[in-house]
Amino acid sequence: MNTPDRSFTRRLDLTSLQLFVAVCERGSIGKAAETEFMAPSAVSKRLSDLESAVGTALLTRHARGVTPTPAGQSLLHHSRSVLFSLDKMQGELSEYADGVRGHVRVHANISAIVQFLPEDLGCFIRSHDAIKIDLEEHLSTEVLRAVQEGAADLGICHVGATAQGDGLQTLPYRQDRLVLIAPARHPLARHAELPFAASLDWDHVGLHANSSIYRAMHEAALREGRNIRLRIRVTGLDAMCRMIHNGLGVGLMPQRAFELMHGVGELACIALSDDWTTRRIELVARDFSSLPVSARLLVSHLSEQASATTTPL
Repeated sequence: MNTPDRSFTRRLDLTSLQLFVAVCERGSIGKAAETEFMAPSAVSKRLSDLESAVGTALLTRHARGVTPTPAGQSLLHHSRSVLFSLDKMQGELSEYADGVRGHVRVHANISAIVQFLPEDLGCFIRSHDAIKIDLEEHLSTEVLRAVQEGAADLGICHVGATAQGDGLQTLPYRQDRLVLIAPARHPLARHAELPFAASLDWDHVGLHANSSIYRAMHEAALREGRNIRLRIRVTGLDAMCRMIHNGLGVGLMPQRAFELMHGVGELACIALSDDWTTRRIELVARDFSSLPVSARLLVSHLSEQASATTTPL
């Protein structure tokens, strides 16, 4: 096993890394010097010292400015990561100084946010009012990537088989069931239950192409040798209901989310008989055991809420 080269870390300094990133982003030592309020000669000297420290050329200098070498591209990637982490550390430490005793970054998909998290997070905050939660809505694929890259402490989304392949850990959270939503006077509305394939003869209102719902629909249609007649995409479930109400098609959404819409339009909710329409929402982390105490408290709370609640399917 390789051991860390402590002398290497001593040869680097954060100011030089910050200047290196600025030069790469602006493509010019002179322009970076202006924005960093330094003399171009001082920036150039820092960069030369940095190249000596790493033992290889980092920049290719030409008449129009500079571009990073392959080694420079690698250092640029790692430098951005280091500087981003330092910014996060500064922000979180300043919150501790202001009396906030915890900070958890959560990324979740729309299904979890609409159906379950308002109540679960509200209950948690009432018991842990000194812990700050930053919640962002993203597609499930983006949630997994954010957890993998360290931009989120905790992810909540539909996982499939991808999380374990990325080295992520998961815990069960909730289940939801997709249902077909149609205008109340639509021919499909008279059915209590249908297979998804029965909807493929009609126009659809869909979510983003990378959303877990649309991807599941697309895969199901392919298994039938069919295509989805997609008339319009929307970014939210309330917009989907309004579009369906106005005759633009039928659509799929989680049953509980539809019930929480409180009757947006004259719509019918039709159960789907396909097994794939019952889905698991999971908690995702790189390593649950190494999360900060505040994040572990949140994970424990969400797991308890899931165990205590039977979601109607």
